[in-house]
Amino acid sequence: MENIKQNNNNIPVPHITIDRQGKVLSANEHMGEVFLYEGIVGADVFTLTGFKAQDLFDIAENRKHPILSRNEKKFKVVPYHETDDENVLAVVFLDVTGFEELKDRYNDEKPCIAKIQIDNYDELIEAQLENGSANLAAAIEKIIRDWANGLNASVGRIKNNKYMVWFAQGNLEKEGFRKFEILDEVRKLNSGTDFPASLSIGIGVGGKTMDITEDYADGALDMALGRGGDQAVIKHINKTEYYGGKLQSVEKRNKGKSRIVGHALTLLISQASRIFIMGHRYTDMDSFGAALGIARLCMVNGKNPYIVIENPNESLEDLLSQARDSGKYNLIGCERAISMCEKDSLVIVVDTHRPDIVQCPELLQISEKQVVIDHHRKMEPSIEFPLLNYMESYASSASELVTEILEYMLPRREMDKLEAEALLAGIIVDTNYFSSRTGVRTFEAAAWLRRQGADPTEVKRFFQEAPDYARMKGKALSEAVIMGNGIALASFDEKRSDAQLLCAQLADRLLSLKGIRASFACGRNMDRRTVISARSLGDVNVQVIMEKMGGGGHLNNAGAQVDLSVEGAIKKIMEITEESNV
Repeated sequence: MENIKQNNNNIPVPHITIDRQGKVLSANEHMGEVFLYEGIVGADVFTLTGFKAQDLFDIAENRKHPILSRNEKKFKVVPYHETDDENVLAVVFLDVTGFEELKDRYNDEKPCIAKIQIDNYDELIEAQLENGSANLAAAIEKIIRDWANGLNASVGRIKNNKYMVWFAQGNLEKEGFRKFEILDEVRKLNSGTDFPASLSIGIGVGGKTMDITEDYADGALDMALGRGGDQAVIKHINKTEYYGGKLQSVEKRNKGKSRIVGHALTLLISQASRIFIMGHRYTDMDSFGAALGIARLCMVNGKNPYIVIENPNESLEDLLSQARDSGKYNLIGCERAISMCEKDSLVIVVDTHRPDIVQCPELLQISEKQVVIDHHRKMEPSIEFPLLNYMESYASSASELVTEILEYMLPRREMDKLEAEALLAGIIVDTNYFSSRTGVRTFEAAAWLRRQGADPTEVKRFFQEAPDYARMKGKALSEAVIMGNGIALASFDEKRSDAQLLCAQLADRLLSLKGIRASFACGRNMDRRTVISARSLGDVNVQVIMEKMGGGGHLNNAGAQVDLSVEGAIKKIMEITEESNV
């Protein structure tokens, strides 16, 4: 021990030795630069530094040195084995205050780029002109420029509805703490329409060059728009942050985009050597209905596509059986699809944009030609660089988006009755019988499908429940927990292949109870994962809550799959709602 103390005093920087239990065996005279108090020897290293002894022993092996802030200074903590005794560790504290301050200053002064877009600009301006006023655009621009001034930023208008802002990264952190109040200010303006004005903001941070940072900003803005607007998205090199998102996505009146997407998709189909259509895992009614609709578009253009489907939702049994019996569709599993897919094959993904939950992720790795048609708010990870990306979060369902495409691409009655009924069933499921997320275009799509031969009575047969299913649902509802803040939670622990559908129906049913503002239902699927469905009447943003659990969706309709137990998932939801003051 005397030798250790002598060695410590010979080292001209703060230095201690500890044992495996974290007890400080020795400390040299320079440790007063790190700690203002005495009595270091014999103390616990975790109490002194916040680092556990085992963590310091591990750091000595992997060479990753943490920073410790003490005494208004910053020290790099460098553990190493000073002797052959593996149970004794030396720890040096190197004063890196100047370096860290320089690094912080460098990061604070790095340029950020923001792209700002006024949501639904055409509809807003049209309403203003009808009212004989043009003050709204000027009011929004003033808010944007005032916000930029608060950041000491430079701002320029690119288009009538789009702005570009440059500012220092240090100012961005200040704005983040304020939760982007600019979104609230714009929303409070009198828009003269039945929906408020809103902004989408995409911010790029940390690019090695300005053009890379601008690419981050463009990607962030696409993410904000894909998630329905009225929010700010900050994209760093290795993470993405979200703020806002309090409004429902506003339905666009103009269907021109459907026509453009339809023509582009038809061109890609006509040029493809082989076509694969797939949705998400545990295919549901909306995913399969959209797939059948796209298959019809392929057939009309002389192609014979493959629909990839495995482990479908149990509710799909009757519809899937009819599709198989008809002999009109190539329904294949993942293994066969992988063996057939080539680099120039066209893969069309419906009802999801996340590569980690598609029916067959391997197809995305093989094919270089991909199309995404989805109605969910954009999340990460998402399918990168698709040839065609049709994502509209205002739409009720993927089936609605596909139906609008078919309206333009199938001028004559060339749709099979089963396809029309499958698409209508997909819309009905995702709107809970037209009671939520339903716009004018949703009813127009349903009416067009009815003209194509969809029989509502036949569609209703797709939703008939087995007696044991009804009993399970009734038991879960009777045991539901209703919290004082208007949150209702239901669950079941039995492993079921139709867990996703059952959870969705439970959440929908709970939301119909008086006084309930938001509902959550949890159950286990065949992979022993816990499935969560979340619903809201609008004043609780369940999308944000589900994102904190690794899922996502819409403001009033979201979900997730987690590796927690059902009980653990319920507990986690309660914690999040309490932290969010729901």
